Amino acid sequence: DAAYESLPAWRATPLEKRRALMQRFLEHFKAMRQAIIDLEAAELGAPIAFGANAHCDYQFVRIQSYIDEVEKVVFEEPFEHSTVIREPVGVVGCITPWNYPIGQIVQKVIPALLTGNTVVLKPSQSTPLTACLMMEAFRLADFPKGVVNLVSGRGSRAGAELALNPKVAMISFTGSTAVGVSLSQQALKTVKRISLELGGKSPCVWLPDLPDYRAAVKPLFNSIFLNSGQTCTALSRLIVPKARLAEVEKLLLDHVKDYPVGDPFDPKILIGPMASRQQFETVKSYIELGVTEGARLLAGSIPEEPGAHEKGWFIQPTIFTNVKNDMRIAREEIFGPVLCVIAYDTVDEAVAIANDTPYGLNAMVVGPKAEAQAVARRINAGNVYINDAPRDVTAPFGGYGASGIGREGGRYGLMEFTQLKAVFDHSTY
Repeated sequence: DAAYESLPAWRATPLEKRRALMQRFLEHFKAMRQAIIDLEAAELGAPIAFGANAHCDYQFVRIQSYIDEVEKVVFEEPFEHSTVIREPVGVVGCITPWNYPIGQIVQKVIPALLTGNTVVLKPSQSTPLTACLMMEAFRLADFPKGVVNLVSGRGSRAGAELALNPKVAMISFTGSTAVGVSLSQQALKTVKRISLELGGKSPCVWLPDLPDYRAAVKPLFNSIFLNSGQTCTALSRLIVPKARLAEVEKLLLDHVKDYPVGDPFDPKILIGPMASRQQFETVKSYIELGVTEGARLLAGSIPEEPGAHEKGWFIQPTIFTNVKNDMRIAREEIFGPVLCVIAYDTVDEAVAIANDTPYGLNAMVVGPKAEAQAVARRINAGNVYINDAPRDVTAPFGGYGASGIGREGGRYGLMEFTQLKAVFDHSTY
């Protein structure tokens, strides 16, 4: 109700004032940096060395990017006999997951507010504390009452209310594909706009013509092992030339020791515990399944539950080889630090393996640049990295197929929260 009642005044607020308020919010939020890092370690288990960048500083960069990019959005465009206007969608229900508690909120709440929508945020009930910090920063920045709201609770109750309530015009959801489909079915009962960022089983293809793969190990391991593998874009399938499999296995074994597991408050630690016992049990069951399916454990082992005096549900970085793409460990999203190595004979076969998935969120191609670019164009994914190319925060982010609907990030992510109106204004009187 608060979001609905505050919508007319907020959408009428000039863009420059909305930008100024968001800039003020960002300064207050930056002042909370250490609290954010500590809370992400406490409620998620993200090591402080990793969390300082991925869960904190990088999110500040994203927020600033939206503030800058919104000026480049064309809100009014003259056509031959009309004017096309981009308007806010209305009240946006933002439902976010536990694995990137700040990052997933930033991708939704910030662009929605900047484009004139009001927001009801429902963060994960497992990791709501940094979301509460964010709300305090909005309050300190003097955002009008009712423009941005937080409701914590279980998705089955609070999320369902957002999906079904007719005052909510749009649902923006990040989470599992199964939950996204169910939520969308509820939202369509009142014909809401839907934006979904869902799961992935992302391939990393190492091409045969690269003489040395050593530089490719770190971005691969960072993707699948950091955040304890609890990342939707994790490069969980490594697709390598069969003729170089032994070389690859040795290289992976040599570097897996560079990713120590332990207390997330220790600055030397890169991998903390799983976010919950439930997630630990899920990942453990997949590791057991991989052994049963006939894959070979190159690194890691079936994890043991912590003893009475231990703290944290830890899983060591795990690497399976002799994986076939029809195995469940190669097809289903494990959401843990588990890498599947799949061998191929030809580049065409590598592309076919990469695309043999219902998902299409992320991918990487490693090889001579021109060849890698050609292969990247053949992979069905919304994001493809070439070698060690960095992420561009102004580029659109989103997936193909079961990985979602819509885009986040940059101008495209801002426009996701607008709707088009054509005004036929070339009248004769």
